[in-house]
Amino acid sequence: MYTIAALYHFTRFEDPAALKPALLELCEANAVKGSLLLAQEGINGTIAGPRAGIDAVLAHIRALPGCAGLEWKEAESDHPPFGRMKVRLKKEIVTMGQPDVDPRASVGNYVEPEEWNDLIRQDDVVVIDTRNDYEVAIGTFEGAIDPQTASFREFPAWWEENKDRFHNKRVAMFCTGGIRCEKSTNFLMGQGVEDVYHLKGGILRYLEEMPEENSTWQGECFVFDNRVSVGHGLKEGPHELCNGCRRPILPEDKAHPAYEAGVSCHQCIDETSEADKARFRERQKQMRLARERGEDHLGHLPLSG
Repeated sequence: MYTIAALYHFTRFEDPAALKPALLELCEANAVKGSLLLAQEGINGTIAGPRAGIDAVLAHIRALPGCAGLEWKEAESDHPPFGRMKVRLKKEIVTMGQPDVDPRASVGNYVEPEEWNDLIRQDDVVVIDTRNDYEVAIGTFEGAIDPQTASFREFPAWWEENKDRFHNKRVAMFCTGGIRCEKSTNFLMGQGVEDVYHLKGGILRYLEEMPEENSTWQGECFVFDNRVSVGHGLKEGPHELCNGCRRPILPEDKAHPAYEAGVSCHQCIDETSEADKARFRERQKQMRLARERGEDHLGHLPLSG
């Protein structure tokens, strides 16, 4: 079994680049794979590997400046969720493009999973899903508003265009693991919204702790690893990934005329050029040859089809 750890922590790293070599070396030495982002505002990512390896990496991260209070969420998989290990330097660990937003200064009111249902059922509460449109498409909370944003960077503009709809309302927001809401709640507070709430630990913690019979969650939750989606109890869902557009698809979607393994699906068939599709076909060919040799190919997700 592989242990999966999803983590983020906002702190001040004066020189994120100086932290990268030791972190990458430790992950590789302990057979830990996945992706970690480092920025001056902190660290974010998901890693997977043997229990001892995950423990070693988490201990290393907790020893970094300001990271003693690191929290993370764990799951298990019987197949490797990632093909390689990447540690990347970024301007933001979750990109919102708002330089004045600082979750270290203040965030909204945390709501525990067991209190979430009661909150979002209140008449004076509006519930907003802060995730990307393709994530929302496969699952969300009952009654939640979908901003239909293609990226988190679009959220501030969406709020500006829609804020009058929520006058005199309390705002409750949620995301996959909690990190986007750290920024979105700080952003709304900076816009003068007084009563802002967010689901502590995000959808993943809710699905882990809330009994399905009491749940207000509908559908599956998209995750950024080879599981693609999870449901209650963090059980792996039915979705696969279109390697053309990286959006989730169901097994029955592969019967659609627009589907070509590794190249396109019904969601992206008209979004890429013939040159793009030719490139994707070559990538698919190289991935297949690598798989036949028993090798990883650039850490891509498993082949569809």
